Amino acid sequence: MRIALRYLFAPKSHTAVNVITMISMAGVAVAAMAMVCVLSVFNGFRDLAGERLSAVDPDIRVTLRSGAMIADGDSVARIVARVPGVAAVRQFIEQRALASNNGQTQLPVKVRGIESGYGEVSTLAETVIDGVMIDSDSLRSCALLSVGTALSTGARPSYDETFCLTVPRRLGHINPAFPIAAFQSDTLMVSGVYQTNQSEYDEGLVYVPLATARHLFDYPAEASGIDIAVEEGEDPSRVAEAIGNRLGESYLAADRLRQQQESFRMIQIEKWITFLMLFFVLVMASFNILSTMSMLIIEKQESLSILRAMGATSATLRSIFLWEGMFVALIGGAVGMTTGLVLSLLQQHYGLISLSGDPSQLSITYYPCRPAAVDLLITGVAVVVIGFLSGFYASRSVRVR
Repeated sequence: MRIALRYLFAPKSHTAVNVITMISMAGVAVAAMAMVCVLSVFNGFRDLAGERLSAVDPDIRVTLRSGAMIADGDSVARIVARVPGVAAVRQFIEQRALASNNGQTQLPVKVRGIESGYGEVSTLAETVIDGVMIDSDSLRSCALLSVGTALSTGARPSYDETFCLTVPRRLGHINPAFPIAAFQSDTLMVSGVYQTNQSEYDEGLVYVPLATARHLFDYPAEASGIDIAVEEGEDPSRVAEAIGNRLGESYLAADRLRQQQESFRMIQIEKWITFLMLFFVLVMASFNILSTMSMLIIEKQESLSILRAMGATSATLRSIFLWEGMFVALIGGAVGMTTGLVLSLLQQHYGLISLSGDPSQLSITYYPCRPAAVDLLITGVAVVVIGFLSGFYASRSVRVR
């Protein structure tokens, strides 16, 4: 190891060896820096997604694992309410319908019927940008529209406009001679418009009172799910596990992360695909290390012959260049990871790199960033592996007579 360090920093007879060594370190440093920065940005976007989800999602949501509707929503809600750590419980119904404004613009929407006092399990009321939240018996004939639905239908909070929801009848017989009877409708007033800056909530979603939804869809006692708020200081994942144990295997109790599991999985997939692409860049940088080692072996032939004459074995001589390759990768990796960590922290706290576009139309103005210890560890392991393999293959070419 000491001989390897001496070979690394000692002056060489050929300047090109020093230049290629520095290029090798720089290549590893740039790749390691890019890994740390990119992984930190993906962490930032994941945290941002988690913050945005909390705007409307409840702490815990209970649904059936298979099947669309809970047969008796009231009884399940009472069972959930008795679980320790549960602060509030509200039922909801979610079905598809055709919306129209004043009998003109038609739009397929998702209708979500929510129970009175829904503000106890969700901060949906805080996202209302026009009008008021539907949260009392006096607003039983009103609807709360997503901003996308309002723009598509032209509906606005008003007592003069009517907002109609039409659905196929779920119960009863259809008279072929009078097909219009196969549908039922409900005419509502628009109480407000909300915006969450999340496409899945801002496009084609309408909130109505639970009683209105049950009447419209012919579900007198059923529920699509139960939304739950946990007591302050309680761990939602622990409470969700307790609820799942109480209800049994046929029910799924999901905290916020599990409710949007697909979205978070997509972010993770993109993160690690990007990591693999940068890892291949690091692999390409390792060829510079091989070139450095090859030239250094030629440079040190005379010194290696002397060491062999002094009794050094072939394994000892090969280990010198194994460590040499490791040192080149480790020094470059350490510099790159440190630089990447500093840049990530600066971006996290000061927002050095801004997002393009009109700031007034963006929910954030700079790239979110959060370095994580596990990402630094993974990057460090990748650098060590590249350094070891480069040194190992270079050392196999050592030949001393």
